[in-house]
Amino acid sequence: MTTEVIITGTGNPRVASGRAGAGLLVRHHDTILQFDAGRATTLRLAEIGVTTGSLSALFITHHHSDHLVGLHDVLFTRWLENHQGFEPLPVVAPNGPSVTFLEKMMDPWVDDIEVRMRHVDRLVRPDPEIVAFDAPTEPTVIWEHDEIRVLAVSVHHEPVMPAIAYRVETPDGAVVISGDTRVCDEVATISRGADVLVHEVFRNDIIQGLIAERPHMADIADYHADGHDLGVMAAELAVPTLMLTHLIPPPRNEADEAAMMQIMRDAGFEGEVIVGRDLSSVSF
Repeated sequence: MTTEVIITGTGNPRVASGRAGAGLLVRHHDTILQFDAGRATTLRLAEIGVTTGSLSALFITHHHSDHLVGLHDVLFTRWLENHQGFEPLPVVAPNGPSVTFLEKMMDPWVDDIEVRMRHVDRLVRPDPEIVAFDAPTEPTVIWEHDEIRVLAVSVHHEPVMPAIAYRVETPDGAVVISGDTRVCDEVATISRGADVLVHEVFRNDIIQGLIAERPHMADIADYHADGHDLGVMAAELAVPTLMLTHLIPPPRNEADEAAMMQIMRDAGFEGEVIVGRDLSSVSF
């Protein structure tokens, strides 16, 4: 048995061809966990043969829209494709704005839901099964199923609070999903001994040149992970595989990908680097 990690979306709030919104899937046998659900998540899942009905749970890192706009689609698709035997999707989220969003997210769809329920005699709505937890300051187990457990820790994406990094532990090893965050000690702590670190990355070497004409980019830079700092942390952790996602700016070609990889090398990281494309995957 192996554990598979698949990036379902490498994008950021700006639309980029070929890049779905933020998301990542971890699969171990019949347990399939999705982390975040940005735009076009359901399409990416379909491309790897994963139905929304087969998802065991979905985990939210934080309440930014680019990580959540695809969640309605995931929930409705699960509901509409499983008329018989439908089970609400457990959606795991930290208490605060993410849970508030989950509680209200179906409100605009009430007329659609009621019509569909009356038309085909449905008894259950597509609402998520909300599994809330208090955002921990130290790695803490927040979900368990069979041989798999998921740990969470608060990370630094201020002013967005809480923001969460997750660690999935299976019999094969562990993968850490950073969520959106600056490079920080909390991610380092939860990543120790992991086989794969999936981390967002921000190329300050490019963005600094844009700040004069786009001043708001300075504000964006202060709550994302600088590439060089990430490479230094990954080197110190000696994590075997580093997967880069939520790429800002997204690589336009192989030369851009090579430049992003070189940043990790220049920072001292010697492990495997995967500059994420949608559906990039690794197993351990």
